[in-house]
Amino acid sequence: DAVIHLAGISNDPLGDLNPGCTYDINHKASVRLAEQAKLAGVPRFLHSSSCSLYGAHGDDYIDESADFNPVTPYGESKVLVEQDVSKMASDDFHPTYLRNATAYGVSPRLRGDLVVNNLTGYAVTKGEVFLKSDGSPWRPLVHIRDISQAFIAVLHAPVDKIHNEPFNVGSTQENYRVREVAQIVADVVPNSRITMADTAGPDKRNYRVNCDKILAVLPESKPQWTVRKGVEELFEAYKAHGLTLEEFESSRYLRIKHVRGLQESGRLDADLRWSK
Repeated sequence: DAVIHLAGISNDPLGDLNPGCTYDINHKASVRLAEQAKLAGVPRFLHSSSCSLYGAHGDDYIDESADFNPVTPYGESKVLVEQDVSKMASDDFHPTYLRNATAYGVSPRLRGDLVVNNLTGYAVTKGEVFLKSDGSPWRPLVHIRDISQAFIAVLHAPVDKIHNEPFNVGSTQENYRVREVAQIVADVVPNSRITMADTAGPDKRNYRVNCDKILAVLPESKPQWTVRKGVEELFEAYKAHGLTLEEFESSRYLRIKHVRGLQESGRLDADLRWSK
């Protein structure tokens, strides 16, 4: 038996909406779930962590031994879970922390707030690869299918290989500056050009991640996707769907807009609880 814990506030902007709520959901509730899993005799606990816990680290590659330096409530919540759940590890409880790079790619519930998906979406619907920062920060990037494959690999691995271990999920070769991603998108999407917001400036989130550990321990987790291949997939999917700018900027694709819409309608309160 295993618990694969994927639920939670999903990124930094959402986490900033209500930091207290972010800690309650991403940290306290995650630890509570791990406690209940251990109490129920479930031997494996796979936690969906994030490279956001590295926060601000500059241009050098960092691996799982690097210091935590989160700069957002979302990133800090991921640190706290690992610190607390690691204390629960025992001979019959084997937590593992999958520190996912920034995801991208086509999926049944596609997110437009992820950098590759977002830049490609604007290129297709507006003809602009629209940068909201100066494009200088580093980001490790990984396709959703490769994230899924990593979880499957950990799920079936001998416990001695994954017991209380963190793994950066992605590919060391797939770290890009945001402006490099923008150029790939502009190359793939015909008649698109790179533009920058008037308020564009540096982003304090900056990390370049080494993902060699998971490949060495679990070679079957080897990623199959590159950002260019992912942009090509997104371009074809958006085009086939007939995606419009109005639709892309709607709550269907943007989590923060979806949450705010539910709150404004009175269906969701400030603590993200359904109103009676």
